[in-house]
Amino acid sequence: MKLGYVITAERGATDRLLSEVAARCIAEGVRVAGIVQTNTESAKSHLCDMDVQVLPDGPVFRISQSLGKEARGCRLDPAALEAAVGEVSKSLSASPDLLIVNKFGKHEADGRGFRDVIGQCLLEGVPVLAGVNGLNLEAFHDFTEGLAEPLEGDAAALVAWVKQAVAAQTRAA
Repeated sequence: MKLGYVITAERGATDRLLSEVAARCIAEGVRVAGIVQTNTESAKSHLCDMDVQVLPDGPVFRISQSLGKEARGCRLDPAALEAAVGEVSKSLSASPDLLIVNKFGKHEADGRGFRDVIGQCLLEGVPVLAGVNGLNLEAFHDFTEGLAEPLEGDAAALVAWVKQAVAAQTRAA
């Protein structure tokens, strides 16, 4: 079982990093499932719009919702996230080499979101690469029972980890 995670300090850096890793892996022939996130500045508020793309070339879902300028609560649109989860779940029938999850976030920490997809991939021997933020790190460690490997926040290092994980899984199969 290969489960790696990355944490970056700069806002949006994990999203950019995992998008780059996904693109590199796909270009090198790795069959990638999962999602990556793109953040776009919004003219309507000081916050960005959050979109996720189902990998490798699936639909894009807007997972943020506009709550108004003064809102301070979570902007995640749970229905949109669950729609993305459903699409990724369907894509697993294509036997991917790797699952990328842009973020193990509050939704996952609360037992929803990509938890079941991550678990399914690990049971099937598919390596998983996830972004995690500090707020949900303890819940992530609880979920993974301490088996997750912290990885360097560098695209080349992550691609090297993916290649090694995929090669190890191929040898084991």
